[in-house]
Amino acid sequence: MSSSPNSNNDNKKNPLDAMGAFFSAQVDRRKLVTTQKQALATRCSSSGDCEFPGSGHRPADRKTWMSELGPEKLRVYQVVWPGSHDSATNKIGIPFITRPFAQCQSLSVYEQLVTGCRVIDVRVQEERRVCHGVLATYSVDVVLADVKRFLSETSSELVVLEVRTEFGHEDPPEFGKYLVEQLGEENLIRQDDGVFWKTVAELLPRRVICVWKPRKSPAPGHGEPLWSAGYLKDNWIDTDLPETKFESNLKFLGQQPNVADRRFLYRVENTVTPQADNPVLCVKPVTSRIRGYARLFLAEVFAKGLGDKLQVFSTDFIDGDFVDACAGVTKARVDAAA
Repeated sequence: MSSSPNSNNDNKKNPLDAMGAFFSAQVDRRKLVTTQKQALATRCSSSGDCEFPGSGHRPADRKTWMSELGPEKLRVYQVVWPGSHDSATNKIGIPFITRPFAQCQSLSVYEQLVTGCRVIDVRVQEERRVCHGVLATYSVDVVLADVKRFLSETSSELVVLEVRTEFGHEDPPEFGKYLVEQLGEENLIRQDDGVFWKTVAELLPRRVICVWKPRKSPAPGHGEPLWSAGYLKDNWIDTDLPETKFESNLKFLGQQPNVADRRFLYRVENTVTPQADNPVLCVKPVTSRIRGYARLFLAEVFAKGLGDKLQVFSTDFIDGDFVDACAGVTKARVDAAA
């Protein structure tokens, strides 16, 4: 039996139907984002002042907030390390064209350190240039110079410098050796599980924990000047939904050992990530969905009994208030131990 002349056309999807389904999905997505933003805002209103141990602390000078707590009293495991996500992206891409899609910080690495940031997250490609995905920016030398400048201007501030080869790129040749040469062995705290229980004073004059995460090159070993990837862990999830990320951060933090029993640094990222299926692709408006709720997160961490698990807390577009919150919890831990 022969088919009717219109049967092939009947099997084809109407492009208008496909377009309608696409726009319907976009509307649903925007509604979900709005619902989750409102949910966090409601939680914040319900919590009042978002209080937690040390929440009222303000360092006299954020540049030296660790020193203010006493190098002879402050132990590495007690620190709540304020970190920045994709730290060296302040000048990435072309301004107003590609930069909004990759910029996660507006301050230079030096300016972040002066503001109180103590964990720097840098991604590199084959030519030793900093990158974020497909976009590259200045040489990693700029970052290393910023770190060394900060070290020269302070005496008791520790810095965690994480350098990793970006996904989709190859390791820069001889890069581990290059990091040691540039930072100087005299500044590098050697890989050793015992470091976490030492005071800052016991580590001086060495002040940098440099974690090198290559894709294929051999990982640094015990006793070497650099630290391997397993010493800085996280449970990153790829989402632009703020409450989903907030809840995920709480869940995974709750699965970690207490900081006093931990032989690695565990990071919680107070960030969300633009998604390709969403019309809003610029970093700043997307990450702002969660960025303002850092103190709410800390308050809920303590309310749920997870305060002894918090260690590295990082954000996009780091600022002084974020640093103050982390420094405050650190101070509360030192005071409690005393």
